Amino acid sequence: MIGKGAYLRQLTASTMPMKSVAMGKEIEGSTPPSVFIGSWNYPDVFAGPMVAPLHGDTTFMDMPEAWIPGNKTQEEIIGYRLSLIRGKKQVNAGDLDNRFVENLQEISLSESSLESEIAFTSTPTGQSFSEEHTPFGPSAPIERFDIETGRWNRDLEKVFYDTDLKAADAVMDLHKEDVAFSSIQKAFSVGTMGQERGRHLVPTRWSITACDTIIGDRLLAGVRKNSVIDTWRVHEFSSLHNNYAVILMPTGWQYEWSEAFLHVLGNEELVFSDHEGTRKKTGYSPLGGCYYSCKMAVLEALSREQKQAGAIILREALHGYVPMGVFNVRENVRSAMQQPASEFEGIKPALEYLSGKFTLPVTRFIEEGSLLRSAIHDRQCRLGDFMPAAG
Repeated sequence: MIGKGAYLRQLTASTMPMKSVAMGKEIEGSTPPSVFIGSWNYPDVFAGPMVAPLHGDTTFMDMPEAWIPGNKTQEEIIGYRLSLIRGKKQVNAGDLDNRFVENLQEISLSESSLESEIAFTSTPTGQSFSEEHTPFGPSAPIERFDIETGRWNRDLEKVFYDTDLKAADAVMDLHKEDVAFSSIQKAFSVGTMGQERGRHLVPTRWSITACDTIIGDRLLAGVRKNSVIDTWRVHEFSSLHNNYAVILMPTGWQYEWSEAFLHVLGNEELVFSDHEGTRKKTGYSPLGGCYYSCKMAVLEALSREQKQAGAIILREALHGYVPMGVFNVRENVRSAMQQPASEFEGIKPALEYLSGKFTLPVTRFIEEGSLLRSAIHDRQCRLGDFMPAAG
């Protein structure tokens, strides 16, 4: 069977749902604030701002936390993102002592949009879609780049000047202060956190997973000390051509993420799954950054409730789905965890309930999901119990 990475490369290559903004070699506009740092050829990376050819408040263009609660459509979100033009310049990840990187830090620490002017060496072209990062519009090398100075976010400013504070501690401190995940991640990526000699640029894709992992691991340490829930629970949410179900089990922490892609490209019905037991997963998940985004979102809710549970999360992406970054998973699962739970006496009634909600038969998730199969076996259920009735 095709792997998830290869499948998503096919999917993103075929994704051309809207046209990017048209423009010339110079732009005056506003950065939301937004920056992007590539991972190709690390540590000599292409970094730069993303600017919209609009003046005023453009924060909504780079605030994933607001899109799903704000009921934004997929088309609206893509429209925001393709209006952002990416400027890029090659810099060494360890070289923070130059005006260009200082401007990127100024952008990432700002609490509001900043007026910007950019001249490019050529007319920006193209667009980028990925399961890992949010889309953006045309890009081109920067010839000249100027921004206005703005007021910094106080919490981000505090960790910037604390050069004795470890980066992981800074990320967690900011999360505790309810700073938006996207703001934490951007500040992390441009080297504004950590002990002074260790600061460096971190590619956007890596910084997203790093922040999800740091927060998730810290939350898990506390969740393990909490009492276990006393019933089976299912939290659900659907948006952006995705259905999600979070099954919480009355066990100690264990975690499985299973996702299905149904007829997105054609007639395919693909299911991918990965899990961890009581011990932390070793190595990077083959399912990519969404594995860590989902885990963080569930642990965030358990920590808030001061409870512990095992978690099996089922996701199906349906026709019309477009890869837009792991925010899609994080924010949908966060929304699911905020919905009232349906309670059940065991795994069988929980899955019977979900079989009426999901397009894909739950048997496909059972076949791919190790923890799900174990839960069924422990309850002395059979796969046939979840097969649709004949006739």
